[in-house]
Amino acid sequence: MSKQYPADQAPVSAGPIPTGPVAPARWAASYEEEPTQASAPPQANGMTALKPFGWAKDNLFNTPLNTVLTLACLGLLWLVVPPMANWLVLNASWSGSSEACREAAGACWSVIVVKHRLIFFGTYPYDEQWRPFLACALFVAMLGASGVRAFWRPWLAGAWALTLVGMGVLMWGGVAGLSYVPNDRWGGLPITLMLSVFSIAIAFPLSILLALGRQSSLPAIRTFCVGFIETMRGVPLVSVLFMASVMFPLFLPEGVTVDKLLRALAGMTLFTAAYLAEAVRGGLQAIPKGQYEAADALGLSYWQKTVLIVLPQALRIVIPPIVNQFISAFKDTSLVTIVGLYDLLTAATVATTDPEWRPYFAEVYVFAGLMFWIFCFSMSRYSQWLERLANRYNRR
Repeated sequence: MSKQYPADQAPVSAGPIPTGPVAPARWAASYEEEPTQASAPPQANGMTALKPFGWAKDNLFNTPLNTVLTLACLGLLWLVVPPMANWLVLNASWSGSSEACREAAGACWSVIVVKHRLIFFGTYPYDEQWRPFLACALFVAMLGASGVRAFWRPWLAGAWALTLVGMGVLMWGGVAGLSYVPNDRWGGLPITLMLSVFSIAIAFPLSILLALGRQSSLPAIRTFCVGFIETMRGVPLVSVLFMASVMFPLFLPEGVTVDKLLRALAGMTLFTAAYLAEAVRGGLQAIPKGQYEAADALGLSYWQKTVLIVLPQALRIVIPPIVNQFISAFKDTSLVTIVGLYDLLTAATVATTDPEWRPYFAEVYVFAGLMFWIFCFSMSRYSQWLERLANRYNRR
């Protein structure tokens, strides 16, 4: 015969829910989930998890091999960093003439002070260089605004249209009292920015069409897209620019000419589109088959399924390779010198032809490399933010 307990003294049990008048607080306490070793959060290991020395011990000196490699890297940094800091900053000449640079034991940054206009604006008329400066400032400001999510509104397209018109007026002139400057006088940073941004902006939608065409069930469209992509990916950009500059005008009617800036833009756009198409195709192939079947079950048409279901998921997957190709396209603008355009790197090279400043070519190339790094690093950081934003609602 089982022992009877008063209702307010019922024993705590992990069995079935009691049906009697058990006190709610006591019953809830008996069924609280006890933490297990699998669900408990990792405990900090004292000083190891909180102090830099503990982190270094666990990550840099945890094995004999890691210890040797860490010490070797520290020794290499000790040999490289102090002399580089002395040459770049401590012993450098920041202003003055070339004679002051000859007496300095470090870098001669005076060449940047003297030649910065040639590096940034090429052979644009000296007295009118405020125009490309203002055009570049507007262009960079719009790029920054386009990267802010709060500005992703329909009015942004109108702002871009007005910006492009303003840039054309500033660069070409010929209106509003501005003197006309042909684009063969353009150079430096404006050429690099315009070629890279416009080629990317035009190549991206073209690459989506090429990727969709390569997966098309229509043989003619699929063959054309495959042939175009493989042809462009099989030749270097230099040859594409050479064909666009030298060979393309031979196929035009007599008396018809195309500006060399537009020819270079067309060559870079087609080349970039071919590489972007393969990145987009990889994203399309990564979409599970169930997504296509679900869209078909909803009765969506091909374009509705592609635009609303498939492409948003595919592009989110391939953000890193797409941005990587954007960065590559920005750096490839240095090859347009083959068609006679003075981009940022070519203008920097021209700045080193002055006999007075020729010995300090290293400083000029370091400065040009720093400019490329700033833009490329900004694109890389923005892509990481965009990837986190796109995956915010897909965390598991």
